[in-house]
Amino acid sequence: VQLQASGGGLVQPGGSLRLSCAASGFPLDYYAIGWFRQAPGKEREGVACIDNISGSTYYTDSVKGRFTISRDKAKNTVYLQMNNLKPEDTAVYHCAADLDINWSDSSIINFTRAPDAAWGQGTLVTVSS
Repeated sequence: VQLQASGGGLVQPGGSLRLSCAASGFPLDYYAIGWFRQAPGKEREGVACIDNISGSTYYTDSVKGRFTISRDKAKNTVYLQMNNLKPEDTAVYHCAADLDINWSDSSIINFTRAPDAAWGQGTLVTVSS
């Protein structure tokens, strides 16, 4: 069971990147998938997630309206489209399969990695002019 995140790089403020989270050894749609990031000197934070049953998505406030998480079942891949990137988006981004999701009615309010979640090698995103 492996996850591999890719697609990071150096981009100017206002630019875009698309991160990919590819799975091998298991179908990604068996699990809720989340993207996390960790910037130097900061704690890891959950950026976005997608539930495998409802398709519901969640975004942390700082990326709402700029990032979009999606799933391609045929490619066994989850994507994170990042638009209008800002310097504060600079971080190593990881994806994880299997999340602990907190719900309010039918909306996701936050999420964390499940204890046994698969965790992919990260990809570095640098936003700088």
